[in-house]
Amino acid sequence: MNDNDLIAKLREVSFAALGHFLEQGFVSHEVRAMVPGGRIVGRAVTLRLAEPDAIAVNRALISLQPGDALVIDMAGDHAHACVGAVTQFAARCAGAAGIIVDGVVTDINELRACQLPVFARGTTQLTTKLIGSATSQVNVTVNCAGVTVNPGDLVLADDNGVLILPARELTKVIDKALNADLTEPDLLARLRDGVPLHEMLLTSIETAS
Repeated sequence: MNDNDLIAKLREVSFAALGHFLEQGFVSHEVRAMVPGGRIVGRAVTLRLAEPDAIAVNRALISLQPGDALVIDMAGDHAHACVGAVTQFAARCAGAAGIIVDGVVTDINELRACQLPVFARGTTQLTTKLIGSATSQVNVTVNCAGVTVNPGDLVLADDNGVLILPARELTKVIDKALNADLTEPDLLARLRDGVPLHEMLLTSIETAS
């Protein structure tokens, strides 16, 4: 399966269904949707922000291509916001699928008005500064809330959380997850029709085995 076919399937699958078949790649629940209802399927462009440098963020924005998801490792800095209204809108203009920040953001009302998906730990009024040093790096391996992220990894995010993995790992499970999605409406319908719970559970166990 090539990457384009995989991405097409990922646009259709419930991300929680992938959780039935995976244990790795799940970003800490502390990183959550700042723009409710958003959904990301994109390739990771990474930024390791070694200090609160707005110019480094701008360099990462310039590197974005349509469909990319910007993943920002704040190197443990959960005090300074590296994303706000202008950053988000610039990413949207570049065609980005969304932004994941292992840290905090600002301009929450403006972020929600723009509607480009943004995920972070929370909000603050303290922001990055125009430093312009060379300590931060774009498109290197980073850590996002416990998950190692390489440039080009696939970023999947919705209101339930964030999952980031290489394409090869998602290829192994995508068809199983899609099949799980297909069976769920039938299970719910049978429950609504009054099928005894013990029969449903036994059927689920037999199917899983």
